[in-house]
Amino acid sequence: MTRLLAAASALALIAGTAQAETVLHILHTNDLHSRIEPIGATDSTCGAEAREAGECFGGVARIAAKVAALRAEIEAAGEKVILLDAGDQYQGSLFYTTYKGADVVEFMNAIGYDAMAVGNHEFDDGPEGLDVLLSGANFPVISGNIDVSQSNLLAGRVPPHVVLDLDGTRIGLVSALVMDTPETSSPGPNVIFRDDIDSLKAGVEALSAEGITKIIALTHSGYLRDLDYAAEVPGLDAIVGGHSHTLLGDMEGAVAPYPTLIAGPDGADVPVVQAYAYGKYLGHLRLTFDDEGNVTSAEGQPILLDNSVPEDEAIAARVAEMSAPIDELRATVVARSLAPIDGSRETCRAQECEMGNLVADAMLDRASGQGVTIAIQNGGGLRASIDEGEVTMGEIYTVLPFQNTLATFELDGADIIAALENGASRIEEGAGRFAQVAGLKYTIDPAAEPGQRISEVMVRDGDDWVPIDPAASYGVATNNYMRSGGDGFDVFAENGRNAYDFGPDLAEVVAGYLAAAEDGYQPVLDGRITLR
Repeated sequence: MTRLLAAASALALIAGTAQAETVLHILHTNDLHSRIEPIGATDSTCGAEAREAGECFGGVARIAAKVAALRAEIEAAGEKVILLDAGDQYQGSLFYTTYKGADVVEFMNAIGYDAMAVGNHEFDDGPEGLDVLLSGANFPVISGNIDVSQSNLLAGRVPPHVVLDLDGTRIGLVSALVMDTPETSSPGPNVIFRDDIDSLKAGVEALSAEGITKIIALTHSGYLRDLDYAAEVPGLDAIVGGHSHTLLGDMEGAVAPYPTLIAGPDGADVPVVQAYAYGKYLGHLRLTFDDEGNVTSAEGQPILLDNSVPEDEAIAARVAEMSAPIDELRATVVARSLAPIDGSRETCRAQECEMGNLVADAMLDRASGQGVTIAIQNGGGLRASIDEGEVTMGEIYTVLPFQNTLATFELDGADIIAALENGASRIEEGAGRFAQVAGLKYTIDPAAEPGQRISEVMVRDGDDWVPIDPAASYGVATNNYMRSGGDGFDVFAENGRNAYDFGPDLAEVVAGYLAAAEDGYQPVLDGRITLR
């Protein structure tokens, strides 16, 4: 059951409630994805012109200033406040490429986070990458459904739950990480995943046994899975989530109310919140608890961190200092686009998109001299759009931040069809495995059962398109992450022949392809993916 609560301004949320036993404000972020600097309209790093025009959003300096202002107001009103992050601080800009998490630690400590959930991208550089965060953070980093006891590096360092003591008011936090992390990142064989719902239930039981009556789930599993948690896990008072980059609220583009209320197994509604991504919004949920720890009201809205929100001057200066070594590379103009290139999550994980076509075409162009006739790129590997006009190397690295390399191999037609089925298998969730293609056409029926969604697969034969031959061998280009089985593409790892995973960086491949369009690149949608 869901219903929309009336919107309330930040000041209204801080109004006193004489009847309430405890009022708790939860400020929260999720999926910052290394957007240390402010972002522009396309969620990539904000350019100089947009900065001058006051058209930037977010950035850690703006988050810091807003958090500090709200904390002061809330505490002055005699109410409680905590700041949480629901994971995926890592990966997404040249800051991560350059600093590999040291920047995240510095700024999260400076802002004053109280706790963070492990996100799947915290494992992008293996357990060693998460170690950077665990070693530097002065707040707990938690996850309830990963067993790290077999890891020499992580054992004993990722608690399943934690208790925050706010001057005698104890708040319990439980956590869960999306179960397909071994497919979407690199936790390694010594990080064991347990059932997420069972793990959350165990965490609630453990905290309840300690006498904790106020329990929040801090999760990185996606909005739809959070709705399951709310309905199936007893004892939760609220869920603060991430992973799906979901915008909730009463603003244009929101997919559901903030908070979304779900009938829990105890009979009470459980509020579920998320705050989009990239630091564009700061979530603000206000919970009122009675004497027994029951939530009697839940209200709030994400706060848009636009130019009206000032930046913390000291943090802004530190960001500028750290950006200096990468500014020259980032500012290098490599091409010009004649129109915006759409790389949005909403399109590239559900249908043919302009950025998917660009990247797949670039891969195919680079590898065509090796007998490659098909290219496949995962939609989740595309992390931003590009504006019309000059295209810089920094923009390309924002689109393709993972330092993936061009990979080539041979694969039978039947396995290519199986790969496309994998790509469509979780389209309803907006999963990143959706297949953007070149040298290939196919039809997808999203309403069909997984495994039966793909039809009319065609390959290019000269100037013509012909049905794919399931028994024939084809040369395929992709990125090394997918080639090794990432995003569920096990068929690439298991059945691919004559694989070579060490081609050039995919960002460099795309930059070269764009640069070759001397009169400017024209984005294209040409019907290579048909939705039935």
